[in-house]
Amino acid sequence: MDQTLATTNAFDIASARLTIDTGAIAANWTMLAGLAPNAETGAVLKADAYGLGAEPVARALARAGCRTFFVATVTEGVDLRAVLPEARIFVLSGLWPGWETALVDAELIPVLSSIEQLDTFRALGRTMPFALNFDTGMNRLGFDPADAGALAAMPQAPALVLSHLACSDERGHALNQRQRESFQSVRHAFQGVESSLSSSGGIFLGDDYHCELTRPGIALYGGAAISGEPNPMRPVVKAEARILQIRYAKAGTFVSYGASHRLTRDSRLAVVGAGYADGWHRALSGSGVPLRDAGMPGGHGMANGLRIPMLGRITMDLVTFDVTDIPETDLRAGDYVSLFGDGITLDAAAQSAGTISYELLTSLGGRYERRYL
Repeated sequence: MDQTLATTNAFDIASARLTIDTGAIAANWTMLAGLAPNAETGAVLKADAYGLGAEPVARALARAGCRTFFVATVTEGVDLRAVLPEARIFVLSGLWPGWETALVDAELIPVLSSIEQLDTFRALGRTMPFALNFDTGMNRLGFDPADAGALAAMPQAPALVLSHLACSDERGHALNQRQRESFQSVRHAFQGVESSLSSSGGIFLGDDYHCELTRPGIALYGGAAISGEPNPMRPVVKAEARILQIRYAKAGTFVSYGASHRLTRDSRLAVVGAGYADGWHRALSGSGVPLRDAGMPGGHGMANGLRIPMLGRITMDLVTFDVTDIPETDLRAGDYVSLFGDGITLDAAAQSAGTISYELLTSLGGRYERRYL
């Protein structure tokens, strides 16, 4: 190891870094549990806890009282079992041939969505918990609710039946009610079996959607669960990138690839060490991408308490900001620009990229140095 890195806090010298507040994640879980007092509140930790690190996030949630967790794959479940030996861990993608030993050894609970998966599970020849997923209107994974009666007649009852709302982020969407009614028929067929319908958005829809178990995801990590309403969740993550150079550029010259941004004044530019390889999507660029051509505003950063616009196209490793309005003595090469989490919300940053907070978080690359509070 380089001697400098061995004796220096890597976070302090990183080109790009994340500050992740696991206390805020735990507080968000507690708040969501309070909104559904008659249900158990689980947690979704798929995709490495939405890119923030499954191990520290899982430990924080377990300390807060969470006992049931959801992951996407058997591999994620095996990794999480090493962290949480006593937890219930559901695998949302179910079970396929070749994963049986890993699933059994880690005592994972597969969420079965098809006859093929059910046959693979039956071939194990042992009694162990499983869950059944029903598609109530999303046309994604799941059994047809019309098959609930036949499935309920199986010799072994599932530990859980669940479905997923397609429009829970839109409080008034008619499909929410239709899906809830469809899922009620499933619950009726599986009398006495635990049920789950609500992820983050569904928790805010009220008691009728809570069933016996909720499974929040994005809201735990500070994202907005309901569109168009104030977000009550505590912010969790701050992304920063180091200024590698401050350069002076004349009016009439261009910035970045494609010469898509022409300076209208003599400017000071901060070139920052993060790009689309770090999940800072090219669609956030200040110009030269379809979203800007369509009239949507580009991305911003924060420095010295001021919003600073991105100029030109984001590249693989670099972003350029206009810092002309910040006094020269207040910002130098080596300082950090906040990309989100400090005056710019996660959802606002995602919106500038034409996407959602889920994609922005899960796109964060491995080059960020992470610090957990």
